Amino acid sequence: MGAGHAHKLYRHGHSPVHGLPPHTKLAAAFAFVVVVVSTPREAVWAFGLYAVLLAGVAWAARVPPGFLLKRLLIEVPFVAFAVLLPFVAEGERVEVLGMSLSVSGLWGAWNVLAKGTLGVATSVLLAATTELRELLLGLQRLKLPPLLVQIASFMIRYGDVITDEMRRMRIARESRGFEARGIRHWGVLAKSAGALFIRSYERGERVHLAMVSRGYAGSMPVIDEVTASRAQWAHAFALPVAALVVCLLGWTL
Repeated sequence: MGAGHAHKLYRHGHSPVHGLPPHTKLAAAFAFVVVVVSTPREAVWAFGLYAVLLAGVAWAARVPPGFLLKRLLIEVPFVAFAVLLPFVAEGERVEVLGMSLSVSGLWGAWNVLAKGTLGVATSVLLAATTELRELLLGLQRLKLPPLLVQIASFMIRYGDVITDEMRRMRIARESRGFEARGIRHWGVLAKSAGALFIRSYERGERVHLAMVSRGYAGSMPVIDEVTASRAQWAHAFALPVAALVVCLLGWTL
């Protein structure tokens, strides 16, 4: 997979969560999200316990609350959608602060907010404690189709290359006195986008030819063999197992 690749969501550390093998964290995060989604929306207390469990993971990973909350802002569009549900949903209505709201819409909004927030928080914690390179190795270890892993790997590696190319093109335009101020400048921006596409396509062809000349035949060599002990699997699955207990209680109580 080559050298490591840092990303803005990752927070460098040496906590027990950082030290777990990536495929155990991926499996545990997926299992936890499945359990959360399977919980009945009426079990409001259960989602509070899930939040406490995630707070415990954040504490063990030494991820500050501010770091986590700032990155939860990515779910703002889903929050806006959830806020609209009580107003547009049909069925029994209830008066809240002088507004007529749908009961089913209120439950639907709560369902989206609670489960969506917990899912995003889980993803943020996973990204904060696992480098992108390790995530790819984890996906490979979990037997994800190799082609998908390679596509994700190339997308991550050359995303920064294309972003840097866009930055250089912007600097070149500004050095010539160009500044986009209105619709009459869209033509220049469209030409820049076309040039960026052609350069990216040509770069991809050159990279592919270089890989083929070095023996690439559809699969990438595995440089690091990631393994996990039973103890590491047990530590990783402590979160989804605890969540499963809460979920079962939510269905029975």
